[in-house]
Amino acid sequence: MTLFLQQLFNGIALGSVYSLVALGLTLVFGVLKIPNFAHGALYMAGAYVTYALLTIVGIPYLLAIAIAALVLALMGVVLERLVFHPLRDRSHVQAMIAAIGVLFFLEASAQKLFGAEFRMMPTPYGGVVNLMGVTVTTQRLLVIGASLLVMIVLFLFLKRTVTGATIEAMAQNRAGAQLVGINTNRVSMLTFAISAALAAIAAALIAPIALVSPTMGEVINTKVFAIIILGGMGSIPGAIVGGFLLALVETFTTAYINADFADIIGFAVLVIVLAIRPTGLFSKGT
Repeated sequence: MTLFLQQLFNGIALGSVYSLVALGLTLVFGVLKIPNFAHGALYMAGAYVTYALLTIVGIPYLLAIAIAALVLALMGVVLERLVFHPLRDRSHVQAMIAAIGVLFFLEASAQKLFGAEFRMMPTPYGGVVNLMGVTVTTQRLLVIGASLLVMIVLFLFLKRTVTGATIEAMAQNRAGAQLVGINTNRVSMLTFAISAALAAIAAALIAPIALVSPTMGEVINTKVFAIIILGGMGSIPGAIVGGFLLALVETFTTAYINADFADIIGFAVLVIVLAIRPTGLFSKGT
């Protein structure tokens, strides 16, 4: 029972990170209707910006996360303006190729600046607490709590503010949004800013538990694309549920079977779900 609860906490912490990153990707897909393959690179960049602020500038951890989120939000706006906006009337394939190019460019830049080796991000939350007889690291509790807070704030922003409503309106019908006077360019930039900030927060939270490397974006890219397909393309609830589902499958597979099978079984679940529900667990707009 102790092992089960331990892995449950681990899975919830990992699922919190997966869900945050998947939410950002889902928002961009909803607005532009294209998968942003550069999303993993923004996740990686967020981790390195936080790492640099901690180790080089000496900024406190939580403040470093906030600053990294702002830096990546700005990077998201630049990415939208320079890469996706000029390709808005072109085929989706061109935008996808451009996004992959951004991914490789940011990976090469990170490797040039920080080297190819893995790095451990320091954290002031390295202690442990005992919950229900299970030893849990303070960092994992921070991951769960902070991720939940960010998700609630995002939900309230989308559902209770006029600006959030414009994002949802544009995701449903871009042409209709333009007809009623919504500034679609501003909404696109805002969506990319939010998406990149979510990726940065997720990376900064999990990095002290995992490791920071130039290729970490490729790994998360594969995961979050599986998540949004599992949950339903463009579905915000689907991104959250899919993130936790994939993380729990991976965590319990690692604990009870073998770590080598975690990804295999995780993607097998994806295939099974899609065989039953080809549109994913949630359809868009649910």
